Amino acid sequence: MKKQHQSPAKLAAEVRVPEGEATVQQLNELLSDGSGFYSLPAQHFNEVFPRIYIGNAFVAQNVMRLQRLGITHILNTAEGNSFMHVNTNAEFYAGSGITYHGIKANDTEQFNLSAFFEEGADFIDKALAHANGKGKVYVHCREGYSRSPTMVIAYLMLHHKMDVRVATATVRHKREIGPNDGFLRQLCQLNEKLAKEGKLKTK
Repeated sequence: MKKQHQSPAKLAAEVRVPEGEATVQQLNELLSDGSGFYSLPAQHFNEVFPRIYIGNAFVAQNVMRLQRLGITHILNTAEGNSFMHVNTNAEFYAGSGITYHGIKANDTEQFNLSAFFEEGADFIDKALAHANGKGKVYVHCREGYSRSPTMVIAYLMLHHKMDVRVATATVRHKREIGPNDGFLRQLCQLNEKLAKEGKLKTK
């Protein structure tokens, strides 16, 4: 359940990569306080990593505000026209100078978001490299709470070799998030795969 609480999650700097495989329980402990309470986002958006913003649909649909922020790229992880989605596309941002990419993801434990991890992470990476490394990317879903933070965590794992626990804590330190357990499980599976391939930092 999404519940509001004021206690901050553990700082990324405090997270030591434990021995053994990452678990959904470990990630939930990073995302919640000691009593199992989860905070809802206090802001429409937050810069969670240099030039990477996670936010909600409200700001995603405000082109002028995005331009004022200097956003060059948009990754909509909730593309679609139902109430669970955000109905934007490349045409919506036409003439704004903002490059759009959409992923039609549902915020359910059964949805396989991991099928889009590399696609989304590569878009974020290219966005940041834009204009000689001055690009800014706004990654969003409806609330900036589950789908979009999951994608940013996957990016940090794939492109910065972060263990899933460190990546999760890094994002949570900057924004209140709560990916569903299905997404957390998929991140743990990615972590196991990258660890076996020697593609994660061990310290």
